[in-house]
Parts: sequence; structure tokens; C-alpha cells
Amino acid sequence: MHQEVVEAQGHLIDSHLMEQIFDTVVEFNGRFEVEQFRIGRTNADNSYLRLKVETESEADMQQVLSQLLGLGCAPADSGDAVLAMVERDCCAPEDFYSTTNHKTMVRHQHKWIEVDNQRMDAMVVVGGSCGDGRASCRRLRDLKKGDQVVVGMRGIRVMPESKERDRLAFAFMSNGVSSERQVETAVRQVAALMRQCREAGQKIIAVAGPVTVHTGGSQAMAKLIRGGWVQALLAGNALGVHDIEAALLGTSLGVRQSDGRQEEHGHRNHMRAINAIYHAGSIAKAVECGRLTTGVMYECVKAGVPFVLAGSLRDDGPLPDTITDMNEAQDAYAAQLKGAGLVLCLGSMLHSIATGNMLPSWVKIVCVDINPAVATKVSDRGTGQAIGVVTDVGLFLDLLARNLEAAA
Repeated sequence: MHQEVVEAQGHLIDSHLMEQIFDTVVEFNGRFEVEQFRIGRTNADNSYLRLKVETESEADMQQVLSQLLGLGCAPADSGDAVLAMVERDCCAPEDFYSTTNHKTMVRHQHKWIEVDNQRMDAMVVVGGSCGDGRASCRRLRDLKKGDQVVVGMRGIRVMPESKERDRLAFAFMSNGVSSERQVETAVRQVAALMRQCREAGQKIIAVAGPVTVHTGGSQAMAKLIRGGWVQALLAGNALGVHDIEAALLGTSLGVRQSDGRQEEHGHRNHMRAINAIYHAGSIAKAVECGRLTTGVMYECVKAGVPFVLAGSLRDDGPLPDTITDMNEAQDAYAAQLKGAGLVLCLGSMLHSIATGNMLPSWVKIVCVDINPAVATKVSDRGTGQAIGVVTDVGLFLDLLARNLEAAA
């Protein structure tokens, strides 16, 4: 039998990590024996688990260890993390350690050091360009020849985000995705999270799809921006186009926002909106010259709130501000997400999933969509901290803006 002793500490019971750890060992044909367990006596105290794991084969043991690592279990007395050199740009050693979005530490020169720029699906680079004695997450495309990359699973500690009993919105988060949750209750709790972020000096980021405009949420979003509740807007070309179309021509995808009827020849209005911005030179210049006077993009320019519009294959135009290089768009998103405490994902599945992949697990995400499958997919793709609110985006934004305005 192959044996390993692993350790874990944190809010193991409240976060249901204990049962996941036991189930994982059994799932991969292993046996376990609890050598030591100490339960935290207060809400702030961590619990501690020391577990002996046995498997019949080395392959099974490696599978068990790789799964347990993501649950916060690390081999006891594992020594320093093993490093291997990158021999060619963008090419990692075959047995590289692939990161999660949870807080991670690696042991280097007999000391545990925290990994910077935590995100999922990255490599851990130690020393060199990260600075002597430092470790950082690095995407595959950013690896350089000579980088020292962590390989294997030794000398690594992962600390999953825990759900403390007194944590704000813990009950809200543990309820899962449900269309039966009262929208007003969800709005109050999201507003409380936003106030908490503001008090802590953290950024609130909005990731918005064009449904924000279609459902009449533009005015509410504009209020949030004017009120200083949004520090960056991340979206695709479609949001910018439909918002500007609504501001200039009163339609969204050719449908009149005043009465919901199709405008005659309205199908070309989104192209007229794009054309107007090209004539001005950019969205900011359209605001400066007085061509664009309302809407979400207008409020971003006036308030100095940075926005990133990421392009796609299906885009018309696109707008001159839209970033069509996907690597550049990812970098622009990631730059704005630094310092975020809360991300509001509003009716945009693909951009929400992409944003979640860039975030560490301690950044809260609220995913609002009329389709419950969207919030479920965001969570299933690794962003387990996402809160799902199943409702109309326009209604949610209107209630949220009213709540924050009333409490001001």
C-alpha cells in the first residue's frame, strides 16, 4: 500500500470541505484514517485535520493528492516545491502544477511564500522575473525561457475560500441558484456587499451584456456610474453599440425603447450608431463634441470610469474603441480587475465566465441573468464563489439603484 499523510486547516465544517475530502479519497480507490482533528471553538478559529491516506497504486495516490490539493490538503513535511526551468518561450515543463483560483502558497528555500496574481489555469513561477524569493501566477503564453516553474504537487498549499458562520451574505451564497428567491431580498444583500466594498476601498466592477440595454437597465446603470458605485465596465462590442444606438436613435436592435415596437428600417440603426462614432473618432470624442449626450458609455466618459469592450467574430463594425485582439482584451480585463472586491455580471454568459477565470476565489461575484443555466455554468466553470440571481437584468438594476440611492 502507498501511504501519505496530509494536513488541512480552515473552516472545514462550515464550508463542507471535510466531507469533500473524505469522499475524494474513497472516489479514487483510497482509504483514510483521521490521525488528528481539532475543531475551531469560535467563528474566527480554524479547524485542523491530519489524515493518513492509503492507495494500492502510485497512480491512484497521485490522483488523490492532486484532487485533495484543491480542497486545501497538503502533504505533511513535503519539503520545498520542485522547480523546473522553462526551455522555450510559452512551453512549460510537462508535469507543471496548474493553479486554482484559491489562495496558494509554495515552499521555497524552507519558507512558505504567497503566490501573487492568483488565478486559475496558470503556472507558478518562482524567483527570476518575479523578484528574488517571490512567486507569481503566470499564463502559459507569458512564460519565458529561463523561468523557474513549480512542477509536481510537493511544497504547495491551497487555501479554499471559506464560508465563515458570521460572514456577510453567507446564507445568501449557500442557497445556490434559484428563480424562487425574492428579488428584493437579493438586491438588499447585493447592495450591502457594495457598501462593504466601498468602505474597504475595493473596486466594484460591472460585466454587462447588451441585455442591459434591451431590458431598460441603461438608466439604472447610468445612476450607478454617476453615484460612484462602478469603478470599471467590462463588456463586448454589442453593449457599446446598442447603448449608443439607444442614446442617438432611441432604439435597441431596431426596436423602439419608448413603446417596444419595431422602427421602420430600424435594422440599420446599429450600423448608423457605429458610423456616428467613427465620424467622431471614438466614444470619448463623441462625448466631447456633444454628439453623444446620454447612456452608459456617455456616463463612463463623463465620470472617468474606464471601460473595456472586447471584440468577437460576430461583431458588426466594430466600434473604434473595441479591442479585437483577444490576448490584448484579456490583458485589459485583467488590469481593471486588480483590486476588485465585487464583480456584478449582468446578462453576459461568456464574458462572465471569462472574468471569473481571471479572478481569485476571494473576490465575490454576483451573476444576474433571466436564464438560471448561466449562473450555474459560471459556477461550474470553476468560479464557485459566484452568487446566482435569476431575474430580469433591467428590473434588478432598477431596484439596486433605488436601494443605493435611498440609503445615500
